[in-house]
Amino acid sequence: MSKRGVLHGVGVGPGDPELITVKAFRILKESPVIAYPKKRSGSKSYALAITETYVNTMEKEMVGLVFPMTKDKETLERQWNKTVETVWQHLREGRDVAFVTEGDPLLYSTFIHMMRLMRELHPEVEIRSIPGISSVNGAAARLGLPLADGDEQTAIIPATEDRAAMRKALVEHDCVIFIKVAKVLDMMIELLRELDLVHKAAVVTKATSSEEMIWRDVEELEGAELEYLTLMVVRK
Repeated sequence: MSKRGVLHGVGVGPGDPELITVKAFRILKESPVIAYPKKRSGSKSYALAITETYVNTMEKEMVGLVFPMTKDKETLERQWNKTVETVWQHLREGRDVAFVTEGDPLLYSTFIHMMRLMRELHPEVEIRSIPGISSVNGAAARLGLPLADGDEQTAIIPATEDRAAMRKALVEHDCVIFIKVAKVLDMMIELLRELDLVHKAAVVTKATSSEEMIWRDVEELEGAELEYLTLMVVRK
């Protein structure tokens, strides 16, 4: 049998194209196939925009993968199986595939499910992960805030409508980073007021990118609609 290609999960950082590792740069240059999350709207994906700084897309086989934004299990399973098989077709022919993702590929990333399902359906495939700088680290750098020092405890929490869970996270940790916070921003501001932590919070959208926005007075954001790639840092 011919040699299989290697599937690389490549973290391309939080937004600033300079925040990419030397190894990620090498893998992007060497891989004949670049797979990336593709938006149905036709707008360019965040990860692809970063990647285009380093690769000539005319010299690569660019594979856009659509990931459905739904909780319907049948739809998800059908689309994910199709997506994995699309990548497998290149791997089976001996071509390495670099799957690019913003941030880190093993931290709340689409690549995690790709890796899990590829191992299940095609266990013979070698899979490697190239760490990347996450939006959490990028936001901390832009805010000038240490995330943890000494014996302090830090949590990374996906923001949800579970008010009790969000309150518990704030109470129990010295620093909390709430990712995907835009959809529950008003509730989070209410919680911050309740716990007298409004002055300890900051919000960052598209950290380190050319479209970055930073708010240090989070009460300004009450009623606002922000980008999906928005996080909140609360350091007590």
